[in-house]
Amino acid sequence: MSETNELRIAVIGAGPAGVYSSDIFLRQLGKLGEELGLGTKARIDLFEKLPVPFGLVRYGVAPDHPSIKFIASALEKTLDNPDIHLYCDVEFGKDVTLDELLERYDAVLFATGAVEDKPLGLPGSDLDGVYGAAKFVEWYDGYPTGAREWPLDAEEVAVIGGGNVAMDVARELMRNADDLKAKTDIPDNVYEGIKANKAKTLHLFIRRGVAQAKFSVQELREMEKLPGVQLIINEDDFDLDDDTIEEAGKDKLTRQMVEELFAIREMAEDMEDDGDTDFEGNPADRKYYIHFNSAPVEVLGADGKVKAIRVEKTTTSADGKMTRTGEFEEYPVQAVYHAIGYKPATAPGIAYDERRAHLANANGDGRITTEASGEGAQVRERLYATGWAKRGPVGLIGSTKSDALLIVTNMLEDLSKAAEGGRVAADRDPESIDRLLASRGVKPIDFAGWKKVDAFERAEGAKEGREHKKVIDPEQMRALAHA
Repeated sequence: MSETNELRIAVIGAGPAGVYSSDIFLRQLGKLGEELGLGTKARIDLFEKLPVPFGLVRYGVAPDHPSIKFIASALEKTLDNPDIHLYCDVEFGKDVTLDELLERYDAVLFATGAVEDKPLGLPGSDLDGVYGAAKFVEWYDGYPTGAREWPLDAEEVAVIGGGNVAMDVARELMRNADDLKAKTDIPDNVYEGIKANKAKTLHLFIRRGVAQAKFSVQELREMEKLPGVQLIINEDDFDLDDDTIEEAGKDKLTRQMVEELFAIREMAEDMEDDGDTDFEGNPADRKYYIHFNSAPVEVLGADGKVKAIRVEKTTTSADGKMTRTGEFEEYPVQAVYHAIGYKPATAPGIAYDERRAHLANANGDGRITTEASGEGAQVRERLYATGWAKRGPVGLIGSTKSDALLIVTNMLEDLSKAAEGGRVAADRDPESIDRLLASRGVKPIDFAGWKKVDAFERAEGAKEGREHKKVIDPEQMRALAHA
């Protein structure tokens, strides 16, 4: 037995939230550990149910986001740390239980992210041709257990949502396959699917006004540069009153977004004036309509299939309050994609806050509780949540980093108050978890295994003059990692 005296932390989920938290924990322990009576050494074991790490960065973001490469590279540098041990292909609740982790670790941190869509909840949402964004994203990102084919036979499509995922989905539906392949790591099945895509007209419906959308400027700039696509707007949507302009100006990000949307309005006018062209002045063969103050109320069908979408015009006040007008319009479409939010994953043995869609935790401080809310909610010692598992499906990478710092601060505070300087796990043998998993026939993929998968993806990409080409079959990933 090789018992050690370092702190032992288990992190569930190797996406950005889990990796950032691991890094910040080690940094903060190095800074504050002596003062808190904890020492400065810790071993962090990072458990991931998929065969590869990086969660949302690899499988939740459109492949044509250039910034994602930098984030993935930063996460990889963090994982290349001898104090962080990666255990991919190990599913919490199935391959290892909460009690087994608490026996071996001083604290357990959940960073489990989100993979499910919030339900659309409109009449007709069960028709054939209505899709949640999450499943479509899984397809085009090559998620290991996702769909391998996608029905892209609708010539007219609708996308519902006023955030970045809606923008990603709309952009991929309007994408030129050869352009996408040249610039990204998409696998062959996605290239073939997008090449065969019949969509010629796309309607993006945003319930509130121009100043209340939640798009990043980066997303808008990517929307502006779609080969063969004409952007079409309704000028009335841009008739903002003084109060709305003043309110939008108070927040830097909102102001930048509104400025970019006005640039898109001018661009759309130029495209029309030039004879229905794309951003480079070439003839456009696809039309992308952007509708603000438009709330879909029903998906209309025939023979069980989508045939149209019914939309109510709304108005939005400066404070973001939306009012329905009773004016309706119908648009012929054969497919509807909804991107109205994700539902973060549940975790076996952990209470879930259904109303706010995250793991139950005390006042948002990341300490897991026995129930969602109310007087009976008690903090459960040694259990924590971070990222979307803690706060619900809101915020980007920046929020995930600030979350991680808050939760790590709370963890260190609690560990410093615990007996034995936070070292409370009964089984302190670092190899104990390996023996337990081996006894169940579970073969984790470690960081060296991931590097083998990554090297193969780079070599396959290089054959086609690309930086990377994704492997999507989990069995192939396992074979590569264990070779």
